[in-house]
Formats: sequence, C-alpha cells, structure tokens
Amino acid sequence: MHTRLFHLHALSALHCGTGQSAGVVDLPIARARATQLPLVPGSSVRGVCREEVTGRDPRAAVTLFGPERIDSDQQSFAGALAVGDAHLLALPVRALAGIVCFVTAPFILRRYAQDLARAGLSVPKLPAAPNIGTAWVTSGSVNCIQGTRTLVLEDLDLNAQESPEATAWATQIAATVHPNDVDAQTDLAARFAILPDDVLGFLSETATEIRARIAIDPDTGTVKRGALWYEENLPAETLLWGVYALSDSMNQEDRRAAQDLARYLPASGTLLQLGGKAGVGRGLVRLLTQEVPT
Repeated sequence: MHTRLFHLHALSALHCGTGQSAGVVDLPIARARATQLPLVPGSSVRGVCREEVTGRDPRAAVTLFGPERIDSDQQSFAGALAVGDAHLLALPVRALAGIVCFVTAPFILRRYAQDLARAGLSVPKLPAAPNIGTAWVTSGSVNCIQGTRTLVLEDLDLNAQESPEATAWATQIAATVHPNDVDAQTDLAARFAILPDDVLGFLSETATEIRARIAIDPDTGTVKRGALWYEENLPAETLLWGVYALSDSMNQEDRRAAQDLARYLPASGTLLQLGGKAGVGRGLVRLLTQEVPT
C-alpha cells in the first residue's frame, strides 16, 4: 500500500458542514471532535474525486472507489483508494500590517511532520512552542508593524520573533502549495507565522467567516418568511492536508497494480468543488497530490 499526502488550497470560502447548529451559527463547519480544529471530511474529498475520475474512466473509478451498487457477494469489494480527512495546516487571518498572515501552531506542525515522514518526505526541524504572547515569524516578514516587532492579528497583539524553524516550514509549505510559482512562494513565506497552540485554537474558532444566507420566494421575488440563516466558512486561501493510501486492485474483474491505478487519480493542481455550494460561489479548491512512484 502506498501512503501519500494531499493538500487542499481553498480558492474561495469553503463550507463542509455538520448539519447541526451551534449557538447563533445555524450551519457550522466540520471540526475534529477532540481539538475543535476545522477539517474537511475525507468522504467529501473522496466523493468529488470519484466524480472527476468517473468522467474520464468509469471502469477505473469503480476499481479505485468500489462499486456504487452491490447486488451480490461477487460484486462486493473494497476500493483501492482510501482517503483520510483533510486537517487545517495554515489559516489566513486578518493582519494590521501585510493584509493577511498564514498562521499555524506547533501542535499542527507535529502532526503534519508525522504524516510527512510516513509519506517519505523530508521534515524540517520542529520549533519549540512560542512563549505566551509571542509568535515565530519568518525572516523578511511583512506582517510586523513598521519599526516594531509587533504582530497584530484580528484584535490580538503579539510579540514577533524571527525563527529559522518558521522560515524552514514556510519555505517547504510554500513550495508544496505553489510548486511552479516562485513569486507566490515568496509571498506566502513572508506572511507566515507560528503561534502558541492556544492562540491558534482561539483564532480557528473566531477568525472563520460567518455569512448570512436567505431564500427567495419564487412567486413574490422577496425573501421567504423566516428563511434567514447563518453559515460558517473557512476563508479563501486556507491550507489543509490529509493522507491517502493506494493499494493494488481488489476488483476481480480489473486486477491492476497500485502503480497503474495511480495514473487515473486527479492530477496535482486539479480544481474541485467541495461542500455543495457551487451555486453561491463557494467550495472551489486546488487539489495538490504527491505522485506515486512507478
């Protein structure tokens, strides 16, 4: 079985919800139960990938994802592709200087590093946790207020300190997300910061987008009575990562090896629409995948 990483780069606001209300937010985004950090369920990623593959090769889609209908035991088999949840890697947060800052935390980077190692990729040195009220920033950060070492994110003031570990992680993440765009890599690295875990946790709950939605009565052309609700979204430019595993085919009618099946997976850079909000301009993401060696 080949274990590989995938990344999601949100190009628009992204809502993959739970279908349950929480306080004033009628439709919150999906979050990990223990950490409350945002995630995109693997089932959502798997579903849109299946649709993309089916459009190109229906037979390969059945082998990769399993049969859509099972009429007998002979037709029952597991798909060759397993897709995990996509976890938050870096959250874009409003900054007083530099417009936006991509923030992460040691808690996130430790788990990301474990998956990098499982996939056979290099892992930069993990940073120590910043002190309370401190953030690690990259050399050449544009998010510090001019003439100071102060980083203002939303309504939080943090003491910014340059960190070689932050620079190393920013460089690797930027190269992964923008593999063929040096300018974009430089821009992301200049807007990257590592925050204390509790600060990142606070921002992951308060720095998401809350948008009001309405439904229009087709007969009157006005808002339906009581048809107002609030949806939570991950902001555009959010970065997430997950793990997928590809095995040899278990389809008795299509016995192909994992290396052969890998060429049917969506190519790195493929645009996908997640979350069922295409009609209102939400959920457009870039899927970035690690190649399976042939």
